[in-house]
Amino acid sequence: MKKIILIASLLLAFTGISFAQTTPAKKEATKATTVHTKKDGTPDKRFKENKEASQAKPAATHLKKDGTPDKRYKENKTKKSGN
Repeated sequence: MKKIILIASLLLAFTGISFAQTTPAKKEATKATTVHTKKDGTPDKRFKENKEASQAKPAATHLKKDGTPDKRYKENKTKKSGN
């Protein structure tokens, strides 16, 4: 009796294994097209791609209202001749 139960359980096990999924399901890559924004439309800084975009420093100089360079900032100051 034990042999019959053992053979039946092995047959059920092999049957279950043969019906198992052999290839993984395909997932579409949506990471490149996903943009993380807040409700107001501004980029969400919790995500890596939004942090990298905001860390790029602008090359523009600070200007006054009349368009002349603002001398309070280091990049706009002229170098003094050697002393």
